[in-house]
Amino acid sequence: MSQVDRLKRSPSSFRRLTGLTPDKFDALLAELTPRYEAAEAKRLGRPGRKRKPGAGRKFGLPLADRLLMLLVYYRTYVTHAFLGFVFGVDDATVGRNINPLQPLLAGIFRIPERRVTLDEDEVRELFFDCTEQAVNRPGPGRGQRAFYSGKKKRHTAKHQVVVVVRRKKPGPHPGGVPRPRRLRVAAVSPLFPGKVHDKKAYDRTRVTAPPGVRRAGDTAYKGTPLRTPHKKPRGGRLTRRQKRANRRLSRRRVVVEHAIGKMKIWRAAADRFRSPPRRHTLVVKNVAGLHNLMFS
Repeated sequence: MSQVDRLKRSPSSFRRLTGLTPDKFDALLAELTPRYEAAEAKRLGRPGRKRKPGAGRKFGLPLADRLLMLLVYYRTYVTHAFLGFVFGVDDATVGRNINPLQPLLAGIFRIPERRVTLDEDEVRELFFDCTEQAVNRPGPGRGQRAFYSGKKKRHTAKHQVVVVVRRKKPGPHPGGVPRPRRLRVAAVSPLFPGKVHDKKAYDRTRVTAPPGVRRAGDTAYKGTPLRTPHKKPRGGRLTRRQKRANRRLSRRRVVVEHAIGKMKIWRAAADRFRSPPRRHTLVVKNVAGLHNLMFS
């Protein structure tokens, strides 16, 4: 019996260990399988390869278990040695099992960096915020000062996240409980060192969206076209109208905080990032895609 079948016996444990329900996992596996087969056919049939297609060492785990291993890695962010012990493979084999799947997942989720598209059932307002994640201290000459965040007092990597709200489904609420707002991560920017300010990240990303779409952010985006809260002047006070406007904006803008918080359910986007920085954007985009698959 495969690891997937064993874990599916307890759907609650399946979700706690992967972040997805079994039906969402099956849907993702169904999309991944043809992409993986096409990528393998291209790899085995590449020009200059001395062996015939089909020759060479085979993976000991089926594709479903390898996808499960990757999702457990994203969800728990344990070491490769621990994953190898759980799945019965060597720790060096863990990387060979999960690394080819990560760009394939990115091709499924297709999280853009700057071009935002909206569906008909989505609210035409974008909410911006930046999220920071601790990274390993870069070596000499590799951006130690650039990655040091004075706000976090550590070396961090930063991404700008754009969130859009989906409209609630019509009809009565089941059990009288209000339905939660469905949030979709519409874009994730490239990696910025932790020293980069949120406004500079916005200026460098240059997000594009359909005309007529409103945009909102927090006070860190002062000086941009985004709608931001009124900031109390030094030695002064805000008027009642300004306070009410701030509360209205905060009620709408809090969805981006909720989306980022749900993304950090997958610990690979929350704990100190141990892999090289060049892989950080790929991991964060895949986590954003998992968030959309589960919550939007």
